[in-house]
Amino acid sequence: MTAAYESLPKIVKILLQLFLGSLIGGIYRIVRFVETKNIVTLVVGILVLVTGVGNFIAWIVDLITEITSNKITVLAD
Repeated sequence: MTAAYESLPKIVKILLQLFLGSLIGGIYRIVRFVETKNIVTLVVGILVLVTGVGNFIAWIVDLITEITSNKITVLAD
């Protein structure tokens, strides 16, 4: 499922991050956990969805990584 998100054009992903970034970041990490079974990715995904500060920080980090490397990379392995 994460491959479908990663295959979107860069401008679409940046716009999605601008408007729905905190939600997308958490869900992306939880789905990524299902694919990779990395428990840290699951914990971070849940924290991003639940905590307000985590949402904001992850939103900024994910937006920057989308712009620079065209995918969510920080704690999403």
